Amino acid sequence: MAARHRIIPTLCIRALATALLLLALSACSARHLLVQGMAGELAAQGQAPEDDLVLAREASAFYLKLSEALLREVPDNLPLSESVATGFTQYAYAFVAFEAERLDGTDSRAAQALRLRAARLYARAHRHAMEALERSQPGFGLALQDPNASQWPRLKPTEIGLAYWGAASWGGLISMSKDQPDTVADLPLAIRLASLAYAQQPDYGQGALAGLMASFELARPGGSQAQALRYFDQSIALSAGSAGPLVAKAEGVAQPAGDRAAFDALMQQALAVAAAHPGLQNSVMRERALWLQAHADDLF
Repeated sequence: MAARHRIIPTLCIRALATALLLLALSACSARHLLVQGMAGELAAQGQAPEDDLVLAREASAFYLKLSEALLREVPDNLPLSESVATGFTQYAYAFVAFEAERLDGTDSRAAQALRLRAARLYARAHRHAMEALERSQPGFGLALQDPNASQWPRLKPTEIGLAYWGAASWGGLISMSKDQPDTVADLPLAIRLASLAYAQQPDYGQGALAGLMASFELARPGGSQAQALRYFDQSIALSAGSAGPLVAKAEGVAQPAGDRAAFDALMQQALAVAAAHPGLQNSVMRERALWLQAHADDLF
């Protein structure tokens, strides 16, 4: 009888331990599902329209930190990875790098501090994009560095956006790091990454990828202005109500060529498109177009 009484508590303890383990596993599973659900919602919210620049700027920091925290919990969630890379790239461009340009003429020290911050944000966006591509395709980074084109990785459809934002943020980082030769030396890799995406989906982002290819064509040593123009025109044709390609063409082609008439015409078109198609991206482009117009005499 004594032995039987000793066995019963032992069995009860084991049963309790098993129950607690199952409860813990259930909790972990529920938490994982919750995190995945929140990740999906945040990724979707990252695409939500917003045309109030002040509100967007105030909300972006919280959104980015929350998204980044969730991404640590579900690092294999490609849509969330893309959303985080997108958010950091857009924030750096719209709210940091642009402000640095505006301050250049009045406060060079503050402008330089903002450029350094923009570089860090671009680097953060790039890291998220590349880490996601590496998780999706182990060895992706090394393959990208292989000079033999036949060994370059082939992107899956779910990776096109990551490649675009990885390349765009890389280009932004390089543009903010002109005094760092090691960073500038990565330009061919950034172009290669964008080219991989363009080869599979040239109309990605309603012309955004074509516009990026145009900017890279102008930036690379020995780049062809004629090819850049073809990319810009393709980007404009695909843009579906985006003022960005018009502003980019004005800055990338008309301004360096000293063609003030073409510059002014493109800016007017951009402002008209932004007015007809309100949204965050066009609000940013509208602000940039107005600023460039106001300083056009200094640019030509």
